[in-house]
Amino acid sequence: MRSFPRNWPLLPHTVLSPVLTQKFLSLSVMMNRSLLRAAARSLKAGSPSAGRRYASSAVFNWEDPLVTAELLTPEELAIQETARQYCQDRLLPRVLEAYRNEDYDRRILEEMGELGLLGASIEGYGCAGVSTVASGLITKEVERVDSGYRSGMSVQSSLAMTGIYEFGSEELKERLLPGLASGKLSGCFGLTEPNHGSDPGSMETVAREHPTQKGVYLLTGSKTWITNSPIADLALVWAKLESTGKIRGFVVERSKCPPGTFETPALKNKTGLRASITGMIQMDDCPVGVENMFPEVEGLKGPFTCLNSARLGIAFGSMGALEDCIARAREYSLERKQFKGNPLAKYQLIQKKLTDAATDAAYGNLAAVQVARLKDAGKATPEMISMIKRQNCDRALMNSRILQEVFGGNATSDEYHIGRHVANLFVVQTYEGQSDIHGKCPTAYGTWAERLTVLSFFFYAALILGRAITGKQAFV
Repeated sequence: MRSFPRNWPLLPHTVLSPVLTQKFLSLSVMMNRSLLRAAARSLKAGSPSAGRRYASSAVFNWEDPLVTAELLTPEELAIQETARQYCQDRLLPRVLEAYRNEDYDRRILEEMGELGLLGASIEGYGCAGVSTVASGLITKEVERVDSGYRSGMSVQSSLAMTGIYEFGSEELKERLLPGLASGKLSGCFGLTEPNHGSDPGSMETVAREHPTQKGVYLLTGSKTWITNSPIADLALVWAKLESTGKIRGFVVERSKCPPGTFETPALKNKTGLRASITGMIQMDDCPVGVENMFPEVEGLKGPFTCLNSARLGIAFGSMGALEDCIARAREYSLERKQFKGNPLAKYQLIQKKLTDAATDAAYGNLAAVQVARLKDAGKATPEMISMIKRQNCDRALMNSRILQEVFGGNATSDEYHIGRHVANLFVVQTYEGQSDIHGKCPTAYGTWAERLTVLSFFFYAALILGRAITGKQAFV
């Protein structure tokens, strides 16, 4: 069949007579029908199973609604299962006491190190060298138990270890990374200051050359809200050179600091992330050898590279926390009976809460896997990572808060775990870039009839998924 050359100009309708216009439209319809028939015949001939299929033997899985598992390699699935088994068997049993007492067990890092979970995506130096997706799945399983545990692991892996791996000298990498990977050494990351949280470029911490010892810098200043600092053997600290005003990275080793020059007091009485340990870094002419300064990177590129690595892990991790909230709310709604002996799961509002959360978790998981794949291919941008960190943390916090309502007054008991997740996710949404939620609501539609139609459609779809998630019919 002949087709028009691409460079032919399209004639305006006013040029053609009504008769020619009608003939032209008829010819166009015939051509389109012929093309569709040819395509259908080709598809049918090429695939015996192809054709119109209005039903499928597939079964909906509420725990993985969009079958994200099929996007993972066998190795990634095995790594996720290893991480999940460790987290459920070793972390979950102690999380309540840790959260209540604001107590972090230092041995956790060594346990993770034995399994190769620390700095997992780093190649060599005692690290596992797995894909970014696999590394993200590890953080997801840790945060399924608690965001504080994940925060401690992320600071060790994505901030301290990534910083040394990306910017440290070969001597630094060989000397420090194996110990950090095994968990025998613990690390922290000092960027945020008491007066400069969202504006790290205005940091006041200064590094000046030692007046008498060549090749030594003296660091003075304070960092705050530093995860792991009270137990850290080393701290990756960012400071401005007094001579140039440029920001540089230094690895401060506690064992080499004279008394009084490097202090890390703990910050207590937190309302979230209580299962992690948080503190300050206070330096007063703390000596650091030039060999511990990152040799090439300067400015905010260094810390932002580390933060982007951590943010991608947070995008995975927040979905783990949300999935745990969904599972717990679903179980509670099936067991709790109210009004004529009906389980809560039978009621429409409960199903909608579960449906909204499951939908956001499914989308969030897909987005995280996609961006992680792009990172491994060298195609990810900081904007992509910021987008999924923002979106996934927003959705996790919002949905966990809504699912908390399923538990009624029981949500105030930490035995149900939901309140702990909500408190943690507020912090997770806030740190490393706070989010603002932007969305189009039904009031954006013109008339009240249109708004009701939109709401009815969303609610109907929610009940379909709600039935699939709970196994209970809520239609009336």
